[in-house]
Amino acid sequence: MGKSLYIAEKPSVAQEFAKALHLKTKRGDGYLEAEDSIVTWCVGHLVTMSYPEVYDMKYKRWSLETLPFLPDEFKYEVIPQTSKQFRIVSGLLKRDDVDTIYVCTDSGREGEYIYRLVEQMTGVQNKKRLRVWIDSQTEEEILRGIREAKDESEYDNLSASAYLRAKEDYLMGINFSRLLSLKYGNAVASYLGTKYQSISVGRVMTCVLGMVVRREREIRSFVKTPFYRVIAGLSFNGRNFEGEWRAVKESRYFNSPLLYKENGFQKKEDAQKLIDELKAQNPLIPRVLKMERKKENKNAPLLYNLAELQNDCARFFKISPDETLKVVQELYEKKLVTYPRTDARVLSSAVAKEISKNLRGLQQYNICRGLADEILQGESWKKIGSTRYTNDKQITDHYAIIPTGQGLGNLRNLSELSAKVYETIVRRFLSIFYPSAVYQKVALVTEIGGEQFFSNFRVLVEEGYLKAMHYSFFRKKDEDEDGKKDEETTCDPAFLVALSQLKKGSELNLLGLSIKEGETSPPKRYTSGSMILAMENAGQLIEDEELREQIKGSGIGTSATRAEILKKLVFIKYLALNKKTQVITPTQLGEMIYDVVHQSIRPLLNPELTASWEKGLTYVAEGSITSEEYMGKLENFVTRHTVNVKQMRNQFQLKSSFDASAPYYKKASSTRSGAGKSTSSRSSSAKSSSNRKKTAQNT
Repeated sequence: MGKSLYIAEKPSVAQEFAKALHLKTKRGDGYLEAEDSIVTWCVGHLVTMSYPEVYDMKYKRWSLETLPFLPDEFKYEVIPQTSKQFRIVSGLLKRDDVDTIYVCTDSGREGEYIYRLVEQMTGVQNKKRLRVWIDSQTEEEILRGIREAKDESEYDNLSASAYLRAKEDYLMGINFSRLLSLKYGNAVASYLGTKYQSISVGRVMTCVLGMVVRREREIRSFVKTPFYRVIAGLSFNGRNFEGEWRAVKESRYFNSPLLYKENGFQKKEDAQKLIDELKAQNPLIPRVLKMERKKENKNAPLLYNLAELQNDCARFFKISPDETLKVVQELYEKKLVTYPRTDARVLSSAVAKEISKNLRGLQQYNICRGLADEILQGESWKKIGSTRYTNDKQITDHYAIIPTGQGLGNLRNLSELSAKVYETIVRRFLSIFYPSAVYQKVALVTEIGGEQFFSNFRVLVEEGYLKAMHYSFFRKKDEDEDGKKDEETTCDPAFLVALSQLKKGSELNLLGLSIKEGETSPPKRYTSGSMILAMENAGQLIEDEELREQIKGSGIGTSATRAEILKKLVFIKYLALNKKTQVITPTQLGEMIYDVVHQSIRPLLNPELTASWEKGLTYVAEGSITSEEYMGKLENFVTRHTVNVKQMRNQFQLKSSFDASAPYYKKASSTRSGAGKSTSSRSSSAKSSSNRKKTAQNT
């Protein structure tokens, strides 16, 4: 009987597989070998797509005449920096005594691609190939994955979608980056006072740039609108509160052109006129017109996927999505949490049946030991499989990020930040086993002089899941997460009981009438966290209802790539990231690139295009469409837009667009000679054809 070869994605994971299999191994150069098994590893990607000049040296020089570049057959090569490990893995794959290959790279599209490229370059034949698909690196999960490993051929569609994703990024990057650099690079460089400016274009990257620039322009064009609300100061049972006037149907101002919406006036004098009209009535006695009492149940939120975790970590800890991914990857490798690169926010039914194991493990986690004890004693975990937190249909590759309940010995070795992120994941997980938080709400309508004033109160009467959400790292936790702070007054239970005694016609004390000035707010800038969420939910930005429904569930990028895309946009100085606030803004260079793309290949800026491409890749992975169909559409898109741009003569028209945004970057554009020190510095521009080559391929 031959040996089994296990191929992991990195050395640390390979070690965990060897440990889980209880192998008595001897260390070789780049692998571990036992009597009947060998464990080896990649170091991320070992193989990459070749540069265009490998196909023909004529492509080394950037030229419009050689575009579009659409090879009939794509070429690949070993990455020089990792060539040694490739030779080791390749040699092991070809060993005569190896008859079974266990593919143990990360369980996702990218992990599949990493292995398939190695297999392709090696030319593996006549070997049994099994795919190990796991959700955590615990011994139990690793052994289950090996035991239930499926034939690698069952993942051929996933592999096809991975290859297509890479080809898509490659073709769009090579063709459009070269095309726009050659066509408009001089115009951008001339405006900025630099020697040369390459233009990086990417399927996802350019779309994200478009989202940020559009938001910035919305903010610039926003005109604040003041409005004036009429407020009644009221008193009952020795407690003061406010009532807000609204122009309801019975009001003398109903549908008046003087209004700003139904609860305010456009002009202060009109608000004052209303007050004067009311004060003219003597006596002016507030009476209860209507009072509604109801309870509101608020469920625990769904579990974390990577995007939601990145958003919360940006809010809580002011760290970038890339930093969050590094931390949660560390937690995964230390067996503390399940696989991080997931889009799902629910459990699988299989995991739900065994969830008590995770909870029992958390009894050893001091910070949340009491919560875990309470959940296990109350046995609420037994019903989790029939709740909204378990749904097999909402899971593609992996279920939500949850604590494994194992690896707790590694907690002492965690940084303070990593420990906080772990606690965040644990508390979100534990919260789903608690009942809803219950609020008692009172809506009070007071009639004053024929006009109606509205007051809303609420009090937390049953803590429910909120009991699990008292983070140790917050001095003061803002519990008002549902955005109702302005509409409702949080009050104590005693006052709520007093209010409940009021009946229709009950009189209140009027303390006075006043005007409260407000103003409309501009759209908020994206933070790194909210940008990740916007990328995940890009389909919601699409106005066309039919198209929105068609690509439902598809965002732009994937959970594994979104943080890296954002990081790259900052690195090439198209976007600026404030590390303290995590707020994202465009740079002058980034906004100019937006204008270039907007006037040449506008669809690249639209989320509907990018999301539809992503949906197409999902269809390939599902087997709904073939690779040939997808490639046909891709090549048509690249060809059509390349030919179109080559015929354009709009370089000089761009200047007016550049001029329009320049005043917002006075520091950057104050002097042309000083442009090299601005956000569009020479460090971000290519200084040679080799630099340009990298720019094009790596978008």
